[in-house]
Amino acid sequence: MLLTLDLQSEVPIYQQIRQQVIQGVASGKLTPGESLPSVRQLAADIGINLHTVNKAYQLLRDDGVVVIHRQRGVLIADTPKPPDPDAFLKTLSERLTHLAAEAITFGVPFEDFVSICSTAYMFHTEAQRY
Repeated sequence: MLLTLDLQSEVPIYQQIRQQVIQGVASGKLTPGESLPSVRQLAADIGINLHTVNKAYQLLRDDGVVVIHRQRGVLIADTPKPPDPDAFLKTLSERLTHLAAEAITFGVPFEDFVSICSTAYMFHTEAQRY
């Protein structure tokens, strides 16, 4: 698994790790049952605190994206799904509402906003076919 982290970004490193693992699953680059590096290994490889990696992995576990086994390590879940689908849809709606408000504030036309959302969604679904 290759991560590209921006240490100067305002997005916390643990959140960048979480986002990239989720994008890897969505695009099919990370497959069910695939192992992720151990907390210590990933922290050493990237040169960050192991607690940062642990936080990212715990969030991914809480999201239902990974399972953590004491002996087998961190694995991509067989069927990634949120523990509470209704809560996930509520959160998704809130995040999209915020993005829509930003788009409106900065003058992004509706058609462009919808096109960007559609392109992002289709990118990941198309990537899974290959």
